Amino acid sequence: MDETRDTDDVQDVRELRRLLRERTADLQRVKAEYDNYRKRVRRDRLAVREIAVANVLTALLPVLDAVDRACAHEPLTPGLKDVADTLASRAGALGLVEFGEVGDVFDPARHDALTHHVSPAADRLVCTAVLRPGYRLGDRLLRPAHVEVTGPPPPGSGDRPGDADTPGGPALRTAGHRGPPA
Repeated sequence: MDETRDTDDVQDVRELRRLLRERTADLQRVKAEYDNYRKRVRRDRLAVREIAVANVLTALLPVLDAVDRACAHEPLTPGLKDVADTLASRAGALGLVEFGEVGDVFDPARHDALTHHVSPAADRLVCTAVLRPGYRLGDRLLRPAHVEVTGPPPPGSGDRPGDADTPGGPALRTAGHRGPPA
């Protein structure tokens, strides 16, 4: 009878060990799922925050433009200077970066060329005037810079006689206008 009891005890111990392994595996799986969930929630919160900051800063760009115009055309009073400095520092603290400088190489992913001046001596397009600065937040482009560019004539533009005198010809091209049809 003791043998049967010993056999039953051994089977009970084996069964308990099997159940322990199953529960341990279940617990490890649940813990891994929970860790993944926490990471996903954290990543989603950061993404929502970035989108919210980008939306707020995009909505403030006209205010930045208005303050910049006021500073450029009005006498700079202490109050206006304080507003401009505070707005710039707060926007910068949120990660807003202004770009678009005279002399920058034209990049169609970051610049909108509103005017193209032809210079046969130029080997590439260069920003020669910044009409409105561009802004980015991290890697996200909030607004391209509006610029005037100077560079070589566009490919194929010298094929038409009198093209230089045509409005919108190679001497001056504006955004969205390619000159008269050939």
